[in-house]
Amino acid sequence: MEKVTAMRALPRRVLVRSAVVAAGCLMALPACAAATATPTASPSTAAATSATPAFTPAADLVPLAAAGSASSCGASFTLAAKTHTSTKSRPLVDVRAGKHTCYDRLVLEFPGPVNGYTIRYVGRVHEDGSGKPVPLAGTAALQVTVVAPAYDSHGKPTYTPADPAHVVDVKGFRSFRQVAWAGSFEGYTTLGVGVRRTLPFRVLVLAGPGRHTRIVVDVAHDR
Repeated sequence: MEKVTAMRALPRRVLVRSAVVAAGCLMALPACAAATATPTASPSTAAATSATPAFTPAADLVPLAAAGSASSCGASFTLAAKTHTSTKSRPLVDVRAGKHTCYDRLVLEFPGPVNGYTIRYVGRVHEDGSGKPVPLAGTAALQVTVVAPAYDSHGKPTYTPADPAHVVDVKGFRSFRQVAWAGSFEGYTTLGVGVRRTLPFRVLVLAGPGRHTRIVVDVAHDR
């Protein structure tokens, strides 16, 4: 797991799209009891247009000890916006989601190092470029913006969702209600995540599979 450090705000173009509606307080949640969660990973309903290494869903797992309340997932979960300055960027090649004991997980995969992002609750997610609102199910909207395009240096798409309104199937998930595409513009890619209600989340940057990198967003099932 790559440790995320030296956070500061991304360019104002990303941060001014919509106002944060969640409380900006860091929630320190107690550690979990010892037991390992077994996920059921939902395959992406969208097809990446570039080849990627063989992937095992278990590679998205961070060992988690929790058999009870989702609020015991760990101290890294928060309601505050999470941001990290980009030092490396590669195009997006896959988006997927999975169910875990304490949280629902969204995974964005890149064919190399990527570490720039802003993840925050907003009043409404807007499309990159056009500014059009993105309809989302649920009572809270989590905006996921990564400093990575969904196209290569020649403008050829590297990831195109089959259904932009439902990038991945999250039916039956406890926290997620919808994952929608908000576009890729000027080197940034944004997705909107409809959440059951405003719930704590965390952001991880994970290595693999192979030389790939994943930016992971976990949304807890409860406070």
